Amino acid sequence: MMKMTERRDAGLAYISDGDVLEEQAVCRKILQKLNFMDRSDFDGIAEVVRELLGKSEGAWINPPFYCDYGKHIEVGKNFFANYNCTILDVARVKIGDNCQMAPNVAIYTAGHPVYPTTRNSMYEYGKEVTIGDNVWIGGNTVICPGVHVGSHVVIGAGSVVTRDIPDWSFAAGNPCRVIRKITEADKRKLFRQEEIDEEAWADIEEKMKGRWL
Repeated sequence: MMKMTERRDAGLAYISDGDVLEEQAVCRKILQKLNFMDRSDFDGIAEVVRELLGKSEGAWINPPFYCDYGKHIEVGKNFFANYNCTILDVARVKIGDNCQMAPNVAIYTAGHPVYPTTRNSMYEYGKEVTIGDNVWIGGNTVICPGVHVGSHVVIGAGSVVTRDIPDWSFAAGNPCRVIRKITEADKRKLFRQEEIDEEAWADIEEKMKGRWL
């Protein structure tokens, strides 16, 4: 029979046996450091985030943060997760560049059988979640196993994302659904119909010269 870690990584039903728990223990020791650090030690937090996630460029997490392995999370440039983020990375979680997560975002790759007797056997599974580039996920959002979120997407606060979300979408709700497309008309939008002020907009235009999507 395959090892349980091999079954887990293949997306098959598996049980959290000693080998699985040993891998989780490594992650929990890093999380213990991260979640009990001096919150003003910005350099120290950044160093532990690199230890947790491995390769990352400009990644920042505001503690507390929770995950199962850390090594199954792949983030692009300038990743930001605000307070109380949970990523159950039984399967791979791949996140693109310039992604931001508001407080209390939860990404779940872990799942359990529906039928109670089968579920009581202790078998579970993990299904990959992917998130594209330039995605903003609002507070208290839950992303469920197997979901793929496209690039240039905004997910409204309190959403429960059970199905894939296409590129350039504003989506929200429970279950989450596409509300509308994000267009050129949104470039200067700040909050609802309020626009970015002239001073800030001039600075943005200068910084974004030749870099607009």
